[in-house]
Amino acid sequence: MAKQTAGRDQLGAFAPKFAELNDDVLFGEVWSRTDALSLRDRSLVTVVCLLSQGLVDNSFQYHLQSAKANGITRGEIAEIITHAAFYAGWPNAWAAFHMALEVWKEDDARDEKARHQREILFPIGEPNDTYAQYFVGQSYLTMLTTAGVPIGNVTFEPGCRNNWHIHKAAKGGGQILLCTAGRGWYQEWGKQAQPLCPGDVVVILEGVKHWHGAAKDSWFTHLAVEVPGQDAANEWLEPVSGEDYENL
Repeated sequence: MAKQTAGRDQLGAFAPKFAELNDDVLFGEVWSRTDALSLRDRSLVTVVCLLSQGLVDNSFQYHLQSAKANGITRGEIAEIITHAAFYAGWPNAWAAFHMALEVWKEDDARDEKARHQREILFPIGEPNDTYAQYFVGQSYLTMLTTAGVPIGNVTFEPGCRNNWHIHKAAKGGGQILLCTAGRGWYQEWGKQAQPLCPGDVVVILEGVKHWHGAAKDSWFTHLAVEVPGQDAANEWLEPVSGEDYENL
């Protein structure tokens, strides 16, 4: 256990003895006794005790974070709270779940990303930071080739989409999307948005204003094939309005 100072930081001046017992005895001695119970075991016991008393406050959230750090997984905490609900009370369990959802939220995102990666052939790659200003939400990019015909593997987190944009060229140009996993959307200016699924192919002509991205509740990946063109360039425009996207 890391040295605990919360008692002294918050109550040192008002209740110095309580602060000392909290920091030095409870966390300094009791939590450090890992010969019979591991830190994981102590976290489990503490979470259930607080839950059974209805103490689902900031201190409960702290102990949920400690439980996660001490090795209790998302699936395990869900089962712990579910089991305890029959003894600690259903309303207490509901309150506990709201906090647990926040604490394990990053794990959920990582799990979803890992599941999506198993569905696609090419790696998701790194966050698409170079073009982040032209996206709403998080996207990822792996360039499969930059010679001849550039091809990028582009992945969108749920709700992510790029801005309206135009592929311009003096001659030739445009883009082809080969959809490989998840569900997404494609829309041309003045037309209805069309849903995209694995196996769909979208041919985007030079000069057409459009956008594409993920559905609200799904990861989405496509290969972006740049059609060779003379003096080819992208013109990035305004974001897709939140209202229009939510109404899809």
